[in-house]
Amino acid sequence: MTATPAAQATGAQRGHRAANRRAGRPKDAPRWERPALAAVLAVATVLYSWGIGHAALHPFYGAAIRSMAGSWRAFFFGGLDTAGSISIDKLPGAFWPDAVSVWLFGPHTWAAALPQVVEGVLTVWLLHRIVRAWAGPFAALIAALVLALTPVTVALNRATIPDTALTLLLVAAAGALQKAVRTERLLPLITCGIWVGLAFQAKMLQAWLVLPVFAAVYQIVAPGTPLKRVLRVLVSGVVALAVSCSWILIAWVTPAADRPYLDGTSDNNPFALVFGYNGLSRFSSDATAFGAVAGTAASRTTGNTGWDMLINHTVGPQVAWFLPVAVLAAVLGVVRHAGRPRTDLARAGFLLWGGWLAVHTVVFSVSNGNHAYYTAVVAPALAALTGGGLALFRSDYEAKYEPRPTATYEPRPTGTYEPRPAAEHEAADRRHLVLPAAIALTAAWALVLDWPTRFVSWLLPVAVMLALCGVVGLWSRGPRTSPRMVDAALAAGIAATLVVPAGWAVSSLDPLYAGATTSPMAGPVGKSYLEHPHRAPRRRGLGLPSARDTALLAYLTAHRHGEKYLLATQAAYTAEPLLRAKSEPVLVMGGFTGSTPFPTAQQLGGLVTAHQLRYALLTTQRPTTPATTWVKSHCTRIPPTAYGLRTDGSFTLYDCAPEK
Repeated sequence: MTATPAAQATGAQRGHRAANRRAGRPKDAPRWERPALAAVLAVATVLYSWGIGHAALHPFYGAAIRSMAGSWRAFFFGGLDTAGSISIDKLPGAFWPDAVSVWLFGPHTWAAALPQVVEGVLTVWLLHRIVRAWAGPFAALIAALVLALTPVTVALNRATIPDTALTLLLVAAAGALQKAVRTERLLPLITCGIWVGLAFQAKMLQAWLVLPVFAAVYQIVAPGTPLKRVLRVLVSGVVALAVSCSWILIAWVTPAADRPYLDGTSDNNPFALVFGYNGLSRFSSDATAFGAVAGTAASRTTGNTGWDMLINHTVGPQVAWFLPVAVLAAVLGVVRHAGRPRTDLARAGFLLWGGWLAVHTVVFSVSNGNHAYYTAVVAPALAALTGGGLALFRSDYEAKYEPRPTATYEPRPTGTYEPRPAAEHEAADRRHLVLPAAIALTAAWALVLDWPTRFVSWLLPVAVMLALCGVVGLWSRGPRTSPRMVDAALAAGIAATLVVPAGWAVSSLDPLYAGATTSPMAGPVGKSYLEHPHRAPRRRGLGLPSARDTALLAYLTAHRHGEKYLLATQAAYTAEPLLRAKSEPVLVMGGFTGSTPFPTAQQLGGLVTAHQLRYALLTTQRPTTPATTWVKSHCTRIPPTAYGLRTDGSFTLYDCAPEK
C-alpha cells in the first residue's frame, strides 16, 4: 500500500486562507481557542489592575508624570517639575502615555498606572498572536498563560516603570520581524526597526540588545539572495537608529535655555545621558563614564549580577520558573529541525526567542547591578519558548501513537515520493518521552526555586500531585487509552508547571509582597520585604500628601509672593512628595542622585536676587554640593514649629529672601 499525497489547495482556497490569517481569524482555529484566549486576557487584566487606586507609583517617576501632565515643556523633555528646570534621568517616551492619562482623567494614582495595565495586557495578546503564527494555537495559549502569570510581569504591570512599555514594543518588533521573514516583504522589516526605535525611547540602549538577534535571524532564515538580505537589514537598522536618536537630536539642537537641564549629566549633553549615565556606567566602576555624574553607580543596586543572576534566590522566583524547559525547547527545537531548508520558519522561531533569551542573560550577567524587574524583558522569550517547546514535544508524543501505514512516504523536490527511512520512526518513538520529562523537570524546578522561602509551600503538594498525574498518565498511555484521558493528563501536567509561579504572581496584589515602589517584585524577597517583614511599606499616590507635606505646602503657599519657584530642594528625594501632591514649579538641585551640577551656586544666587526663589529645603540624606553650601551660608533656617511641626527630622527649611 502506498501513501497518497494530499490534494493541493486551489488558488482561491489559498487566497481565502491567507485573508483569514491576515484578519487574525485562521480558518482552522479550534473552537476552544477564542474562549481560552479571552479567559487568559481576563486573568491578566484582573491581576494587573486589582487595587489600581493604590498602585505602586515610583516616587521619582510619579512626580515627573504629574508635572509632565501640566506643562508641554515638561511633557516633551521629561521635566521633573512643571517649570522644566531639570529633566528626569531617562528619556521621557515611556512616561508620555502616563502623563496623557493623568491629563485626561486628573491627578489620580489609578490614572498614572492605567497605561501600564493596558500595555501589559496588550503584550500578552500580541505574544499570543505571534506565537500562533509560528507554532499554532496550543503553543500560543501556553505562551500567553505563562507570560500573564510570570510574577515579575504582574508586579511590574502594577507600577510606573519604563520596562512595561519596553517589553511591549520589543514584542511588537519581534512580530514584525517574523512577518518580514514569512512574507519576504520590506515593509514589515522597516516596521520592526520603528518598533525598536520606539522601544529605545522607553529604555534607551536596552532596546538595542535584540538587534543582533533580529539581524542574525533574518540573515539565516529570510528568502532572497545574501546581498538582498544584507541590504534590507541595513535599511531596517538605519530606520531603528533614526527613530532611536530622534529625541536625542532634538534635545541636542535645542538651546539649553529652552529646555530642562538633563539630569545625570555633568555637561547637559543628551548623548551623555543615554550613552554615559544609562549606558557605559552600568558596565564600569567609573561612575563618570562619558559625561555621567559622579555617584551614579552608588545610586543603583549592587546585587543581581553574575552568571547565576537569573536563578538567584531573589530574581529566580520572579522570572525563571520555565527557564529549564525554555532552554530545552530552544536546543531541541533547532536540533529537531536540522537538515530542513534554510528558510524553515519553525526553526526560525526557536532561533529568535532563544537568541533573545541568551543575549539578555549575558548582558545582565556582566553588568554592574540590576534590579529584579529588569528581567521582565526576558519573560516573553521564556513564554514563547515554553509554548513552542511544549507544542513540539506534544507533536512528537502524538506521532508515536498515530496509526502508520506499512510504508510511509515523503516528497521529493521533483514532486514524486520516496519511502521515509524506518530510523525516523524509531527516533520518534524515543522523542515521545520528552513531553512527560519536560513536565517533570519544570515541576521539580519549581520546588527548587520556592524551597529557600517556602513561600507557597501549601501549593507545592498540589504541584507534585498534578505533575505525578500528568507524567504517569502520559507515560502509561496504551493503544486503548481514551483521547480524553490523554488530554486530561496533559492538562494536569501543564497545571503543575503553572500553579507555583501563579501563587507568587498573585502575592504581589498584597502590598507586603509587592516589593518597593522603586523595585517592584513578588513574594517575600528583596530589600523592601526584609526591612518591613511584618507590614507593607508606605506608599503615597498622586494628590495624597502626608501631614508633614501638607503643613509644609500650606506654609510655602501662604508666604509666596510672586516667586517663580515654590522652593528649591536638595535632590529629587526631597522634592518628590511635594511634586506628587501639587503641580508647582520646584527647583530640584542635583537631580535624582543629588550630584548633578545644576544649578550652580551662582545661578542659585541669581534666582534669589531676581526674586524668583525664596525657600530651600535641604536634607542630610543627600551629598553636599556648592549650591547647598550657598544655601547654608546665605539663608536663614526656619524652625519647624513655624509650619506646625515639632521637628523637621532630616529636613531643614531655609528662607533665602534678601535682606531689605
